[in-house]
Amino acid sequence: MTSYYLLKFLHIIGACVLLGTGAGIAFFMLIAHLTGSAVKIAAVARIVVLADFVFTATAVVAQPLTGVGLAWTVGYPLTEGWIVLSIVLYIVTGLFWLPVVWIQMRLRDLSEAAVAAGTELPRSYHRLFWTWFACGFPAFAAVLAIVWLMIARPPGLLEGWL
Repeated sequence: MTSYYLLKFLHIIGACVLLGTGAGIAFFMLIAHLTGSAVKIAAVARIVVLADFVFTATAVVAQPLTGVGLAWTVGYPLTEGWIVLSIVLYIVTGLFWLPVVWIQMRLRDLSEAAVAAGTELPRSYHRLFWTWFACGFPAFAAVLAIVWLMIARPPGLLEGWL
């Protein structure tokens, strides 16, 4: 049972990192953007990109590994409805997160270029920012739904579909 508690601990920490880092990154990028200062945006975007690679990417890898390990340890089949839905939502999250990472790098590069040139942020920055902002809502909602599914483990979910 010791491996169960270790896996559960790591899985919960991973979920906290995904939620916390995602919310923190969104908050700091939004606040930096609202200043309109290319210098502030560039500084925050550099940190955000680094945080996404160090924290979010690590959790993204750890979550399915610890999740499958937990299911195997407890004896849940991966075809259990709440697990299937969690996996689908995890993939949905990834489909939004991967472009967001690329957009963050572009926001960083565009704001750094504006600082270096002493110019205003280009229109492409603003268009990308609002795309980035919009992508955060479904990704964050999916992560919240996954956490709820992990807590509730609703029986019979997707029954008749699988």
